[in-house]
Amino acid sequence: MIKTGSLGDVLRTTSVLPGLKQRFPDLHLTWVVAPAAASLVERHRLVSRVVTCDPADAASVAAVQAELPGHRWDWVLSLDDEAPFCALAASLETERLSGATLDENGQPTYTEDVEPWFGMGLLSKGGKEVADRRKRENRRSHADIFASMLGVESGRPELPLPAEARAAALGFATEFGLEDSTLVCGLNTGAGGRWRSKELPVERVVAYARALDEAADRQVTFLVLGGTAERERNDRILAGLAALDAPPRAIDAGTDHDLTTFAAIVGLSDLLLTSDSLALHLGLAMEVPTVSFFAPTSAPEIDLFGLGEKVASTAPDYCSYRRDVDRSTLTVERLLDASLRVLASHRERRRLIARS
Repeated sequence: MIKTGSLGDVLRTTSVLPGLKQRFPDLHLTWVVAPAAASLVERHRLVSRVVTCDPADAASVAAVQAELPGHRWDWVLSLDDEAPFCALAASLETERLSGATLDENGQPTYTEDVEPWFGMGLLSKGGKEVADRRKRENRRSHADIFASMLGVESGRPELPLPAEARAAALGFATEFGLEDSTLVCGLNTGAGGRWRSKELPVERVVAYARALDEAADRQVTFLVLGGTAERERNDRILAGLAALDAPPRAIDAGTDHDLTTFAAIVGLSDLLLTSDSLALHLGLAMEVPTVSFFAPTSAPEIDLFGLGEKVASTAPDYCSYRRDVDRSTLTVERLLDASLRVLASHRERRRLIARS
């Protein structure tokens, strides 16, 4: 398996592993992954070996190219379209290759069996306009597309956590008095530095929190979540909540956790309001009831695995992948209605991450 990034894509690709194991009971899987994403797969019960590779580091690529040849693989799944990984896949001796590789002229291409996915991406043989149209028209989830391409049963992502990540989340819950009876809503409404148009405006996040606190059947504690790129944004959310009359309880969950600790803290939530971002995939792996919102990207591509609802923009530029996409139809009312339905339908759920 050559799948290195992005982080969310690596995690959601784990959904195919149970199906591969079912199809090949003697499965021995080597996963080539970026160093930053290694913790997302290295403890998975169906991953036998992890090899890290940074496509931006020529020495790293060369080391992997020297390490993997010499073995004849039964199947190479090449799921990244960057040129170094196309070249890596093309260099391997294998019974079968599925995914990105090099053509006879040394140019990146892909095998026909993965056309349903790569035909919507940068390597599309139909060109960008066709790829963009297919992306907008697509109604199948990533998990369903990948399972059908590989001829396996569709599964769901898994993220086994180390004991220290669980302990850190429990310590966090104890520090802030998050008891089993506390109604906790995680707010991960940013999207890093690259995709600002995925974000929910700060003022709307504050208005949503106030509305949910007023509408819920008990007081809500909000965890303001994000990574290092969300530090300034989260400060503005926290300040906005604090400035409200009768402000709801809000906790700064921090922005400098490692991936598995962040996942465990996300897992403390009874409800997660999130953009189409890494936190969405982490929350699903932690089986957190989720309301996710979409404007520049595709809502059907994301499978919530029965854990929540999606709120998609109804503006004309929905799923246009524009940096200035219209987010005005992602209203507080729509997000609140979806949140109340999700809370009601998952009232009896068992948390994967214990609070006490």
